[in-house]
Amino acid sequence: MQINHLLEENSIAGKFVAQLRDTEIQKDRMRFRRNIERLGEILGYELSKTLKFTSKNINTPLGNAEVQLPQNQVALCSILRAGLPLHNGLLNYFDDAENSFISAYRHHPTNDENFEIVVEYLASPSLEGKTLILADPMLATGRSFVNVMKALEHMGKPKEIHLVAVIGAEEGIAHVAEEFPADTKLWIATIDKELNDRGYIVPGLGDAGDLCYGGKLQH
Repeated sequence: MQINHLLEENSIAGKFVAQLRDTEIQKDRMRFRRNIERLGEILGYELSKTLKFTSKNINTPLGNAEVQLPQNQVALCSILRAGLPLHNGLLNYFDDAENSFISAYRHHPTNDENFEIVVEYLASPSLEGKTLILADPMLATGRSFVNVMKALEHMGKPKEIHLVAVIGAEEGIAHVAEEFPADTKLWIATIDKELNDRGYIVPGLGDAGDLCYGGKLQH
């Protein structure tokens, strides 16, 4: 798997990540969502450089111009609910993409550190031959990405797969690399080293879904 780590180099994206992590700034949910959306736009822009482009002549008010336009049939798939603002950021740039939505949540059957990833809802077009962009802000254990990809198998085989995340843990990235095709590309803003006993990224930022949309009752 090819890993594209945005903050290996300094950029304005680092400011948005810092604000996502900051416990005081996190109190403003609208700002939290917007920062995830911004990072989706930046990651989408970087991803776009790898797509296939072809030339086209267009008419301007003063003449004719040759332009380069992307040719890939893009399908965006986001994992509910934390993936929604990231999806919006990607959709701002891939505005003609088809869209998939899938649920994946952590189920703690014994209310301890053991959990399973449960997938319950899926709405998707055919993915056959498409450029699939699978988005989730947090890549912790990697099990959400893996289980979601298994759930999407009957929707057709994508031509290529791009994973987009804001923060990931080294352990989860290694797990995804083992389970996904070798030519999969990961686009991620920043990478942390550890997971805690409950599978959350450390230092991370907490529960992205709760910070975006408020707390929830546990299943």
